[in-house]
Amino acid sequence: MSVNKRFASVDALRGLSVAAMLLVNNPGSWSFVYPPLQHAAWHGCTPTDLIFPFFLFIVGVSIALALGGRVDAGAPPGPMARTVIQRAVRIILLGLFLHALAWWLMDKAEFRIPGVLQRIGLCFAFVGLVAIYLRARLQWLLLVALLIAYAGLLTWGGSLDKAGNIASRWDALLLGRFAYEWLAATGVGHDPEGLVSSLGAMATTLLGLQAGNFLRRGQTVKLIALGCASAMLGLLWTEWLPLNKQLWTPSFVLWTGGLGALALALAHSLIDQAGWPPIGRSFGVNAIAAYAGAWICTIVLEGFGLMQPLYALGFGWLAPLVGPFGQSLAFALAFVAVWALIVRELDRRKIYFKV
Repeated sequence: MSVNKRFASVDALRGLSVAAMLLVNNPGSWSFVYPPLQHAAWHGCTPTDLIFPFFLFIVGVSIALALGGRVDAGAPPGPMARTVIQRAVRIILLGLFLHALAWWLMDKAEFRIPGVLQRIGLCFAFVGLVAIYLRARLQWLLLVALLIAYAGLLTWGGSLDKAGNIASRWDALLLGRFAYEWLAATGVGHDPEGLVSSLGAMATTLLGLQAGNFLRRGQTVKLIALGCASAMLGLLWTEWLPLNKQLWTPSFVLWTGGLGALALALAHSLIDQAGWPPIGRSFGVNAIAAYAGAWICTIVLEGFGLMQPLYALGFGWLAPLVGPFGQSLAFALAFVAVWALIVRELDRRKIYFKV
């Protein structure tokens, strides 16, 4: 097997995750969104709550595919580590730039520091360095230790409600008004991509790293076993720690990571082995560009007051036919379709934006 063999199944899953992000992030009206397309208010797990962990899981898989063979071949770790750190920094800086653009164009009261790309960058750096410097057994031990330590932190760090949990308290202390939610009068803050909850996100990416190692070695049975065992253990763990995306609880890590591993095994079987078309691949090979481009598109439309007139003019006629929820969903689907055409054309022209 080549050192950097590319799996179309991985590109497809990554792309479908990005397309799903665009779908749930861009309804025509936030007042009319079908429940499965919303995040759980706090505890629980909706289909929408699976999207970001699936993406981070695929980040871990991609790290295994990109670096695993080189590490096995004895490549010097220094240059690989520098590449990982440099790319992680670029991803984080891009996330900060997008938030600065939103703060400027949309006249937001405060600039937000954490975010989706920032969390991706942190997880990419952490797991990339783990893949380079730690052997397989130590990687597994680190994953288990991270899950247990984070579970202990959440359990003995206070309540698990939104204001009292330790992650929100640290978000308030370290981020203050730069968090997603901040009440200056009470000093209460919270960020769904905050610092403490990033421990859970790193565990998800580590789980993806192990799945990627199984995939590149052709160990599909082990990949399926990982998915089944992780998902079942995650559900069992909910007896003590509930599924919670905003806290990224260990039970949430295992449940979503297990489903991610099973999805990867299925996609590998259908796409890489059976030859099914890799639906979503165009999004997957331009993932960050599609996400950032869609973000900028939304911010510009909102910032210049064009979003609502566009929605009313292009989709207002649908309301009597499908109701306000169907109308809102139609806009989101059209938004994804436009970006699907863009990334498909980029792919056809062999244009790939890398961060």
